[in-house]
Amino acid sequence: SRRGNTGHQLYPWFAIDEGGHANEQYGRVWFGALGWSGNWKLVIEETPGHRVRVTGGFNDFDFSYPLAPGEHLDTPPYYGGFSSNGFGGASRRLHRLELNELLPDHRNPHVRPVLYNSWEATTFNVNEAGQKVLAEKAARIGVERFVMDDGWFGARNNDKAGLGDWTVNPHKFPQGLGGLIHYVNSLGMDFGLWFEPEMVNPDSDLYRAHPDWAMHFPGRPRSESRNQLVLNMARDDVRDYIFQALDKMLSANNIKFIKWDMNRHFAEPGWPEVPIAAQKEIWVKYVQNVYWIMDQLRAKHPGLEIESCSGGGGRVDLGVLQHTDEVWTSDNTEAFDRLRIQEGFTYAYSPKVMMAWVTDVPNMNGRSTPLQYRFLVAMQGSLGIGANLNKWQTQDFDLATRMITLYKSIRTTVQTGDLFRLLSPREGEVTANQYVSRDGKQAVLFA
Repeated sequence: SRRGNTGHQLYPWFAIDEGGHANEQYGRVWFGALGWSGNWKLVIEETPGHRVRVTGGFNDFDFSYPLAPGEHLDTPPYYGGFSSNGFGGASRRLHRLELNELLPDHRNPHVRPVLYNSWEATTFNVNEAGQKVLAEKAARIGVERFVMDDGWFGARNNDKAGLGDWTVNPHKFPQGLGGLIHYVNSLGMDFGLWFEPEMVNPDSDLYRAHPDWAMHFPGRPRSESRNQLVLNMARDDVRDYIFQALDKMLSANNIKFIKWDMNRHFAEPGWPEVPIAAQKEIWVKYVQNVYWIMDQLRAKHPGLEIESCSGGGGRVDLGVLQHTDEVWTSDNTEAFDRLRIQEGFTYAYSPKVMMAWVTDVPNMNGRSTPLQYRFLVAMQGSLGIGANLNKWQTQDFDLATRMITLYKSIRTTVQTGDLFRLLSPREGEVTANQYVSRDGKQAVLFA
């Protein structure tokens, strides 16, 4: 990757089998992954002696990091493993590594709560009354965490303005967020909030005050994507501003969860404010400062959980998973497509961190599937609901209540057990996945 971070296009993970003969259950497989969320490079080569060698780490593209006497630079952790039980065995070993050693809660593990997110119901049109109505309906079906998405801050009425101004919109929430959060908590749910800390809209108070804080090269245009620019998080003043803005929101409100978004890759990755010799450090210091903010927020606010929602789920790797609790898997939540998406995700990452939502139909590709089908697909990871509950009928609420109750009885096995991918959605008309609890006392089969 030369895009500044990991993403859907390029993942720092590999698996190699012997002679091309391995399958899910049988065969010798070597695998590995990098613990890094920035530019990365893996090199796989066959030597003249017919050995296969794999090396990996920082990408050397545009990379330079001069070290003065006494300075040091930690290179990315490189995890490697072997399985004699095929690709399925390789996946299970990686899942255990993540659950037992890497995830923030690995010392005191707990299952992921059932989540509701109000984005598809309200988009940018959020207000206290409307969110309370959705919260009531979410609590009714057994949801444990209510998340308000984009639109609550700054001049944020669409995606053209407001990013960077992390203060509550006074027109939408004249009394702040306290009343809504208290109501959500009274319904038995904790409260989460959407942020996109690494980005800025040119139409924002932050950009008007600090245009130099966006990545840029002097004399070159600034390329916008989704009407936004990338903040230069390698700068410590930018890092400190973002930390203080988020810390202020968390300190003033009972917020237990951050949906941390990042909806574009780097462009014009310049840092002209530092000496030329240090400008290429931007690729590394950017990631280090993002990790730093996440860690400082977690340290100051015990119990805070964070979702990596970058680029529609793109930033997932063994680096960011040491700072975040779950990952937004893909913006494509259509249940039939998700069978293949979720299969691919679980080659490297545990179902516990794989957010899987039940959303409305028809979805992105015009396909419609029954609500029960959508639940059964989403129940194979960490379950969330993103549908517009205001459009549901009585039978939908009844079904959802039953499915969520069922999910709670199996989620420990789904999230932390051993996954066996029995039948692939890429190979036939039936997909089948089996989850077996660590103690061997429960097995769950989805088909």
